[in-house]
Amino acid sequence: MGSRIAAHFANAGVPALLLDIVLPEQPERNAAVIRGIENAARQRPPAYFTESAASLVTPGNFEDDLAQLQQCDWIVEAVSEDLEIKRQLIEKILPWRRADALFSTNTSGLPLARLAEVFPTEFRRHFFGAHFFNPPRYLHLLELIPGPETDPDILAFIAEFAALRLGKGVVPCKDTPNFIANRIGGFFSATVCRLMMEGDFAIEEADALTGPLIGAPRSATFRLLDIIGLDVWTQIGRNLHALVPNDPWRERFLPPDFQEQMVARGWLGDKAGQGFYKRTAKDKEVWALDWKALDYHPARKVEFLSLDGARKIQSLPERLRAIVHLRDRAGVFVWSLLCDLFLYAAGRVPEISDRVVEIDRAMRWGYGHQLGPFELWDALGFEETVERMRQEGRTIPACIEDMLRAGATSFYIPDDQDGEPQTAYFDLLGRRYALLQQRHGVIALPEIKRARGVLSGNVGASLVDLGDGALCLEFHGAEGVFGDDQIEALSHALEETERNYSALVLTAGGDGFCSGTDLARILRAAEQGEWDEIDAAIRRWQRVTLAVKYASQPVVAAPFRSTLGLGCEFALVAARIQAQAELAMGFTETSAGLIPAAGGCTELLFRFDDPHRVMEVVLGGRVSSSAAHARELGLLGPADGVSMNPERLTSDAKTAALALVPTWAPRIPGREIRAVGDSGYALLRLEAWLDNQAHRISDYDLHVAGKVAYVLSGGRLSAERQISEQYLLDLEREAFLSLCGQPKTQERIRHLLATGKTVKN
Repeated sequence: MGSRIAAHFANAGVPALLLDIVLPEQPERNAAVIRGIENAARQRPPAYFTESAASLVTPGNFEDDLAQLQQCDWIVEAVSEDLEIKRQLIEKILPWRRADALFSTNTSGLPLARLAEVFPTEFRRHFFGAHFFNPPRYLHLLELIPGPETDPDILAFIAEFAALRLGKGVVPCKDTPNFIANRIGGFFSATVCRLMMEGDFAIEEADALTGPLIGAPRSATFRLLDIIGLDVWTQIGRNLHALVPNDPWRERFLPPDFQEQMVARGWLGDKAGQGFYKRTAKDKEVWALDWKALDYHPARKVEFLSLDGARKIQSLPERLRAIVHLRDRAGVFVWSLLCDLFLYAAGRVPEISDRVVEIDRAMRWGYGHQLGPFELWDALGFEETVERMRQEGRTIPACIEDMLRAGATSFYIPDDQDGEPQTAYFDLLGRRYALLQQRHGVIALPEIKRARGVLSGNVGASLVDLGDGALCLEFHGAEGVFGDDQIEALSHALEETERNYSALVLTAGGDGFCSGTDLARILRAAEQGEWDEIDAAIRRWQRVTLAVKYASQPVVAAPFRSTLGLGCEFALVAARIQAQAELAMGFTETSAGLIPAAGGCTELLFRFDDPHRVMEVVLGGRVSSSAAHARELGLLGPADGVSMNPERLTSDAKTAALALVPTWAPRIPGREIRAVGDSGYALLRLEAWLDNQAHRISDYDLHVAGKVAYVLSGGRLSAERQISEQYLLDLEREAFLSLCGQPKTQERIRHLLATGKTVKN
C-alpha cells in the first residue's frame, strides 16, 4: 500500500521518499522498496500517471536511510495492521523526525488513541489518521481521523492539501473501529454473503445483484473481495467483531466457515491467482467458486427474468423502486440487503458520524456506489420504506422515529435561494434540517440546473448559466456519443455566448466527456448509399469545430475520462483545456476503419508541424492513460490545466475561462500550413508498409494508413507548399467518405457496435 500512496503523491508532482525493510540475503539493500515501486508501475491499470512519474519516488530502507526523514514535511506510515508493529516503527522514526513534520497512519481501523498514547505530547499534536483507499489513484476517498490531541489547524491544512493537490474527497471521521467506509462497507459485504447463503444463491448471482444493477461498481461484492484479498478481509472482520462489543449486528462480521477454509487453502483472491473467481491457465476462462462444495465451475451467465424490465430503466432511483417491489428471489434479495443497510447505517449515528452526509460520501467515494445509504433510502421513498419495514416487523431506530415525528419526509431536501443551489440534510441529533455547507471550488451542475433552470437544450446537451458571465454546455448523449443534438446545442451555445456572455465551458454529465461519433448512423447511411447524408454530417462537424476555434469569446473544454473522436477534436480547438487528471484522450477512428474528419488531422498538423508524429497518434490509435500522458502525447499544451480533483473540474474550467476574458483576442482564420507533398506521402506510406510487414498492422490498416498519409501530405501535391486549413478539412472529408464505402470499414463498425470490441480484418 505504501508504494501506491507514494505513486499518487508522485502523480500530484510531490516528491516522495519510500522506505521499506531490508530483505535478508539480498545484495540490493533496497530490493523490497524497488520491487514495490515496480509492482505499482506494473499494475493494470498502473498506479502512475506516466512512466516518468516514478522518478519522483526515491527508494530507501529503514536501516540506512532514516536520516533522510529530516527533509520530509509529512511522514505517512502504511505498515501492517498490527498495533505493536506500528508502534515499533514510530519509535524508530521519532529520533529522525523534524519537530514540525506531520505524521499520519494509514490504518484502516486500529484506534489512534491507543497507537499514540505512549508517545510525547509534541508528537501527538502532529499525529493523525489519513486512510487512503486502495488503489489511491482511483478511489476518491481519504478518511481523515484526529488523534486525541491533534492540532485542528493541521487537520484543516491536510484536508485542503488532499482535496486540491491529491484530488481527494476528504471525509472527517471519528476514532472508531474501521471508521466510516469500512464499517458500513464491511456490513454491506457481510450482509450480501449472509443473504447468499440463506437464499442458496451462487457467487455469480450475488454479484449480478450487487453491482451496477443497484448502483455499485462492476466488481460488485465477491470480485471486490478478490481484489482486496481474502486474508485481509477476513482479518478486518475478526478485528471489527472484537472491537465493537456493543454493536447489535456484530456477529455478521465474523467470516463464514467456507471463507475460513478458503483462507486456510490459500485461495486469497487475485494475489493468489484464485479466490471467489479464478482464470484457467489454458484459455483464460473465468471460473467461479461453488461456496458449498469448495470447488470451481465455469462462471455462468446470470439471468433473472424478472429483472429484464428493470435493467432497461436508466434512472437508478426508478430502477431500484421497480426491483424492490418484485416478489421473486432477486427482488427479495435486493430489498433485504438495502433494508439491513439502511437500518445499520442509521443505527451508527452518532457512533461513527454525527451526520448522514459523511456516511453517504464515504460510501460513494470509497466504494464507488452511486448513492450512499441515506441517499438510497431517499431514492426508494423514505416514508414508504419505513412503513414496509414496520409491516415486516423490523425495529426502527429511535433516531428515525424522531425524524418522522419531526415531519421529515427525506434525508435531503433542496433549499435553493435566489438562484443559488443549496441543500439541507436532516440532522438526526438536532432533529431538524440543517443547511449543508457548500464546498469551496465545487460546482455541481445538477444542483445549478435545479436552482437556475436550463437556458436551453435538447436531449443531447443543456446550456447552463454558471454565473459571473460564464456559460456551461453540458453534453449528455446516450453512452457519450456525439450526434446532431450535440452539434446543434454547441452551435447555439456559441451564439448565446457571443450575444450575452463572456466565456463558455464545455463539459459532460456522464461517465466520460465523449466516446466518439454516432457510428450507428454512419453505418446505416453507408449501407444505404446515403453519401450526401454522410457528407452533410461531416460538414456540420467541421463547421462547429471551426466555430469553437475562432469563437469571439474564450471557450474552455473540460474533458475527463473517455475523450475520443469528436470530443477530442472539440477539445483540441478550444482556447484552453482544463482536463481532469484521469483523461483517456485520443483518436480511435482507425479501429473503425475511419479517420478523424472534424479537423483532428488538421489540428494536430498545426500543433506538431510534423506529419510523421501526427500519423503515429492517429494511426496508432494512441489514447492517453492520464492527463499527464496526454501532455506527453502533445494533446495537452503547456497552457492547458489539470484538475486532480474531479469534483473541482467545472469550477476550475470556469476560472480558467474567465481568466482569459480581459485580454482575449479571437484567433484569426486563414492560417496556412506546410504540406510535404508527394515525396512526404511516399515516406509516410513506407513507414506504414514496414509496420504491415512486421505484422504490427493488418492489410486493411495499411489501406487506412494510406488515407491518413494522403490527408497529411496535402493530397499528394507534386511538391512541398503551403496550403489552407479548409483545403486540409476537405481532404479529411474526402478520405472519410471514401472509407465509409469500403466493406471492411462497414464490417469493423458493425462488429464494434455489436460487441464493443475492435476487429482487425
